[in-house]
This record gives sequence, C-alpha cells and structure tokens, in this order.
Amino acid sequence: MVAAFGLCVFSSLIASNFFVDKLEISHTISIDSLGACQGVSFIDDKVLLYGDRDVGMIREYVAKGDSLLYSGKEYRLTVDGQDVINHPTGIAYQPGQPFFMGNSIRLNPEGTLWKAVIYRVDWAGLKKQGTLDGNLLKTIEDDACIQGTRPEYVKYQGKWYVATADYGDKRNEVRLYDPEKLKNAEKTSEPGVLYKKFSCGPWVQNLHWIPEKGVLVLIQNQIEGRKWRFTFLDLEKSLAKGEAHVLSIQDIEKSDELEGFTMLGKGQRGIAVTSSRRSNVHFVNVKF
Repeated sequence: MVAAFGLCVFSSLIASNFFVDKLEISHTISIDSLGACQGVSFIDDKVLLYGDRDVGMIREYVAKGDSLLYSGKEYRLTVDGQDVINHPTGIAYQPGQPFFMGNSIRLNPEGTLWKAVIYRVDWAGLKKQGTLDGNLLKTIEDDACIQGTRPEYVKYQGKWYVATADYGDKRNEVRLYDPEKLKNAEKTSEPGVLYKKFSCGPWVQNLHWIPEKGVLVLIQNQIEGRKWRFTFLDLEKSLAKGEAHVLSIQDIEKSDELEGFTMLGKGQRGIAVTSSRRSNVHFVNVKF
C-alpha cells in the first residue's frame, strides 16, 4: 500500500445548475494480483476489481476506511481452464435482470483491430464455482458497436436497459440494449436489441450509473490511454436529443490510464481504478 496524497482537480462546468461541484482523490493504494485492472463494481456491499492477469478474473474486497480488504474470493473467467473473458471491460448487474460481462478481443498484434463480445453469465453459479464452467449462458457478438463494449445497467422511463459505449475518437455512441432481447441474441445488430442511442465524446473506458440522480457517468481518458476524465450526463435528456447532455466534466491531471469508477452506495465516496501495476486504486470524494 502507498501513502495517501492530495491532487488538484480541474472542473469544467457545462450547465449553470451543474451536478457535481468537485471530484477529488482522498487516498491511493496499490492492489496486486489483478494484472492491468480493467474496472470496478460495487455489488452487494462488496468491491469487485476485475483485470487481465494470467486470465481474465474478478477479485472481491470489502471497503474499510481507506483500505480494501481481500475477502479471499477470486473468480476466474475460464472454461475448462481456457481463458474466455480475457480482457473484461464491464459488468452489468441488476437484481432480477440477466447478468452480463463485456470483453474486448484483440484481432491483430498491433492492437488496431478488436472484436467486442458480451457474455450472459450465471452470476450465482460463477460465485459458487469460481469459474465460468457451466455458468457461461450465452456469447453475443456486439456488432452494433463502433469500437468496444462496456455494459452497465441504467434505468430509463421505468425500465432497465444495458448501456454500453465506444472507446475511440470517431463516431462514439452510448447505446441502450433491451436485456430481454439481448440475453438470447447472437448479435446486437438483431432486430429489437438496440433500443436507443446518442453520440458522446471519445475514449470512454467504462460507464457508471447513479440511480438516485438519474445520471450516467462516462469514465474517460482525455487523450488515448492517458489522463482522467469523468463526464456526468443527464441520461433522459441525452436520449431525447440524440447527443450527450453534459452536466459536468471533472478532469484530473494524472498521466496513467483511468479504467473504471464506482460510487460506494448512496454517499459521496467512490473508487476509481487504473491499469497501472502500483497506485492503481483511488478513493475519491464526489461533492454534489
């Protein structure tokens, strides 16, 4: 673990009645055994960090003060010992809804061609068994995407949808998929899977939904693979006009690659993660 430190945060307020006054790092620690951390979720009061170590994997932690305590539970995203979700790019969890995970598969050594895949997973079975054996229910090609997939549940007009977004600098979109159509689809381009979409800014690494605010957070880089950006959107207004309705942008001038972010419940505390091997987990305070 490393010592805590303060960091200057630059805020660009887009609307006069902005949503976020300030987002700042309060404490930074190092968590090992993740490979390059690709994201973070907060499910059932547990912090789930997922990465691309020797295989794609998820590790479970409990947040206590300025620390994460490892619960001893690790889930390997393998079938018959073979790496399946090797580069996990998002977890979509909502009680009563299908559980989905995203994956980005490199198609060439240069890393210029990728295939995006969404997997429907038996979450209870994965937690019990520790692998995807018998728990990988469906493999869905996300061919409706432009570049990459990063699923996250959002609620729009009383119904849950799986939101995802692109990583790239051209024609980026946030798309909403109908989970009932998605769960049995072969491809996201099939009729009825894509519900609505809107354009957004570049370099979106992950999404986070804040249900009590009706706000979607784009977890971004300011430039490709570097420097942090948190963009807070009004989801309903974004979908109504077909482009991102930005409430606030919070930029942090750190040079590494921001990968994920989650709030820890309904308070003002969250966790941001990067792909760095050290100093990769950051407790943040969000002042609404």
